[in-house]
Amino acid sequence: MTAYIIRRLLWMVLVLFGVSAITFVIAFLVPGDPARLYAGTNASPAAIKIIHHQLGLDRPLWTQFGDYMWRLLHLDFGFSYRYQTPVLPAILQRFPATAELALAGVFFELIIGLPIGILSAIRPGSFWDRATMVFTFVALAAPPFWLGLLLLFLFGVVLPVLPIGGYGGGAPQYLLLPALTLGLGGAAYYARLLRASLLDILKSDYVRTAWAKGLAERRVVLRHAIPNSLTVIVSQLGMDLGYFLAGVVVIETVFAWPGIGKQAVDAIFTLDIPLVMGTVLFGALLIVTANVIVDISYTFLDPRVRYS
Repeated sequence: MTAYIIRRLLWMVLVLFGVSAITFVIAFLVPGDPARLYAGTNASPAAIKIIHHQLGLDRPLWTQFGDYMWRLLHLDFGFSYRYQTPVLPAILQRFPATAELALAGVFFELIIGLPIGILSAIRPGSFWDRATMVFTFVALAAPPFWLGLLLLFLFGVVLPVLPIGGYGGGAPQYLLLPALTLGLGGAAYYARLLRASLLDILKSDYVRTAWAKGLAERRVVLRHAIPNSLTVIVSQLGMDLGYFLAGVVVIETVFAWPGIGKQAVDAIFTLDIPLVMGTVLFGALLIVTANVIVDISYTFLDPRVRYS
């Protein structure tokens, strides 16, 4: 296990280096000049040249990348052009809002998707099963921005019972709509995933043995079937949580949620390259960390899994 964890950590370093290199090149290929943007439209060429030098943009690209990677080794993500503050504190300031939204979205995914998937699996071909398939098809096909705007119109305009956007200091009523929008699509996917997994497990020999012993349906499902389908759920859960924590750009933009996803979008429009780089790298770190944690958790959920 120790050797496996060390190998995964080394792969994490390589992945993060690759993400940094690709993002760095793309950021500097984007049309536009950050120095001209921050100097203003009426700035003289001499003033723009001075800003270029102050930002280090007059040096060769590989020199800038080498300096950036050296600073990263010292946990220095650079200095934001827009906020005039170090990048890492700027990201960490927005991260609690994103973490709150991510955890609430995962909660709605599980609380909606898992019961639907279980009931659909134990009653295949029934009216409930067909209704579940319709729900999952619609929820998976609906774009998040469209679903968010629909919920905003329904609960913020037609039935004005919830605020139509903003953070509200973390008040629950502000969190409900963006979290529900984030969770509905995932809930549909979890329902289909769990249904398919349970249908296979319910046909296995040890479940047939449990039925033959006369065990109640509830006990067979809860004690034998569901625990053996947890690896599939945990795998997807780790991917979702890492993705959500990295910043859900569309949801945060639609609901004006002050997370790192919206911060990254604002940084792109203002050509704040250090903040874009820092946000992408921070998100990549969360995603690969979540994947490693999921892989390690397999050994606790399934005794058959062993890493050597």
